[in-house]
Amino acid sequence: MGIVGRESLEIGIPGIDSQHRELLSRFNKLLRACEMGKGKTELVGLLAFLDDYAIRHFHAEEIVLLRCNYHGYADHKNEHNKFVERLRALKVEIAIDGMATRHVAETNKLMLNWLKNHISKSDRKMGDYLKSISKSSPHIDQLFVEACP
Repeated sequence: MGIVGRESLEIGIPGIDSQHRELLSRFNKLLRACEMGKGKTELVGLLAFLDDYAIRHFHAEEIVLLRCNYHGYADHKNEHNKFVERLRALKVEIAIDGMATRHVAETNKLMLNWLKNHISKSDRKMGDYLKSISKSSPHIDQLFVEACP
């Protein structure tokens, strides 16, 4: 059982939506591994993916938001920072204690909350703003793609 692609995760900016779908796919892979009793093994790959994802995706979103004068930029960036901090703390715990089932559960909770609260709400609001200004700045998706390191 996994989380199926939900319309609430689509914000209407193709480059961002594509990366969100990849995040959902990776999370679903972890959930399937958990069902087979292999969650700890899969978690290693997901954490490596999240390191890269947080750098590239968050950086690109933040550049777009700054260039487009998004009024909620500071709050949005703060949510990104909190996610990165929690991810770092989780990796430190794993490095100190070794991989444990509780780390898999904590990651599942972190990811589910991220999908439910950040992407479905904050990113949706961001997407609505970006689409509302796209008439005057039609290349927002291209701006996002170019901002990805």
